[in-house]
Amino acid sequence: MKRIPVDHAVGMVLVHDVTEIVPGRFKGPAFKRGHVIRPQDVDRLRDLGKENIAALDLAAGWLHEDEAAQRLAAAAAGAGIALSAPSEGKVNLIASRDGLLKIDVDRLNGINAIPDIMMATRHTHQLVTAGQVVAGTRIIPLTIQAERLQAAEARCGPAAPVVAVKSLNPHRVGLITTGSEVYHHRIEDRFGPVVTEKIAALGSRVLRQICVPDDIPMTVAAIEALIAEGAQIVLITGGMSVDPDDLTPGSIRATGAEVITYGAPVLPGAMFMLAYLKDLPIIGLPGCVMYHQSSIFDLLLPRILAGERLTHADIVALGHGGLCLGCDDCRYPACGFGK
Repeated sequence: MKRIPVDHAVGMVLVHDVTEIVPGRFKGPAFKRGHVIRPQDVDRLRDLGKENIAALDLAAGWLHEDEAAQRLAAAAAGAGIALSAPSEGKVNLIASRDGLLKIDVDRLNGINAIPDIMMATRHTHQLVTAGQVVAGTRIIPLTIQAERLQAAEARCGPAAPVVAVKSLNPHRVGLITTGSEVYHHRIEDRFGPVVTEKIAALGSRVLRQICVPDDIPMTVAAIEALIAEGAQIVLITGGMSVDPDDLTPGSIRATGAEVITYGAPVLPGAMFMLAYLKDLPIIGLPGCVMYHQSSIFDLLLPRILAGERLTHADIVALGHGGLCLGCDDCRYPACGFGK
């Protein structure tokens, strides 16, 4: 790359975008790559701090920043991702549909370990909408050796993309409300409406709600009835603590389901339970889901609706970022909870 004084650059073609920054008002290209410098541009370029202009003659085996960013973004992108055009050497990865953002953090770290290359993303497992920028990539210098970019591309792959958006699938949800106090109409059920609203907000629906007392055989019968009616997920509210009348964990085990966890490193949500009867999730929801605006239920329901079969390792990983601060004005998901 050669440096040409701006006074002598009239008629030259810019080989990269020239950025203008006006604090608090604007950041973007004042001149785009490919612009032919005119006499009237010289003073403007000087105002932007450009006393010299780059003249580029790419040698064999080297790539311009725009081409490199486009290639890396394309290699990293999976389903549900569209790419922007290069601007200032950067390419954005944009959600092309609503859904659950999935980032392969290990592959992302592998890319960023390569010198002169970067990729930044939003946190994984976040709900995103079509049109939102979810990641961006660029190379640091103006040019890069092709073999270095190829090393980054090799850490991507269509079978396991670095960035993808998974659609949430509509599910029929069976809802069981436990508690003799609700069953005998001593108190009003306040749990069901909260859960029903959260389910509907993600595009699914409650197939039917059944109220049962604190009784294992009746709870098991309700689970089996809902599954027979076509429920694809069964949620059981209440009965999750250590009181002798709290029998939901025992009821879930009595179905023969594989228990993934009883307990989770999340506050609120420590008494959460997840099991699978074959491939059907059966979930025990603690009382905090009814009380708190955001809880473990909000962290995991989107992943289940996206078709993930959660493991014990997935639950263990929630501990880092699993503390909700219980803000008076809840801003979830625009906060650190679950990240």
